[in-house]
Amino acid sequence: MMTAENGTVIRFEHVFKSYGDHEILKDFGLEVKKGEFLTVIGSSGSGKTTMLKMINGLLTPTSGTIYVDGKDISKENQTLLRRNIGYVIQGIGLFPHMTVWKNIAYVPQLLNHRDKIRTHKAVDRLIEVVGLNKEMLTRYPAELSGGQRQRVGIARALAANPDILLMDEPFGAVDEITRKSLQHEISRIHNELGVTVVFITHDIKEALTLGTRVLVMNNGKTEQIDTPDAILHHPATPFVKELVQASYNC
Repeated sequence: MMTAENGTVIRFEHVFKSYGDHEILKDFGLEVKKGEFLTVIGSSGSGKTTMLKMINGLLTPTSGTIYVDGKDISKENQTLLRRNIGYVIQGIGLFPHMTVWKNIAYVPQLLNHRDKIRTHKAVDRLIEVVGLNKEMLTRYPAELSGGQRQRVGIARALAANPDILLMDEPFGAVDEITRKSLQHEISRIHNELGVTVVFITHDIKEALTLGTRVLVMNNGKTEQIDTPDAILHHPATPFVKELVQASYNC
């Protein structure tokens, strides 16, 4: 069994996931080290989002075992598990009737409902971490741009001070300029906080720019997991080579 001492914080061990006769993941294995920024890319239907949702227990495997911090998550309290794992999706789904401050403070208030000073400090810190002005704390989501809403979503995901941050194509719905800005911010946040990030994208350039390692998936399996440089210059399979060539015209 995996132990957390070796630096591995997420591990998939012989994981299968099926819906009826349709196999999504096929004997899938993965190890993610503490502090890594793992980007995940692959064909549509390759199992990327299924894999991500299994890390925080939103989906359960048909067979196999998933460990987080050395613990079999099927045996853990799922609510407590998710408190230590931030989750950011495209179009984050902020509470429209709540101000930015209340959206970010929602989780800290649940965890520290008697400590208002601590909650205020957490919100003030996070609004700066994601690069927003404190004047925005009194606004509502509808008053923000798409990029600003996504930053608030990231702040909310970081509000419980998680060790792991899961991100499912979080920048896919914003324009290119905003996307570049958000990429810069999430890289800075990763470096500053040391949080372990698993980041799904459909853009190979984004995957290679952000990732300390890149996982390429296809048909429920790993095609290659390696450094960005190795993926770009030494693709291990025809699928990876075609993926890189299609984006870089090389």
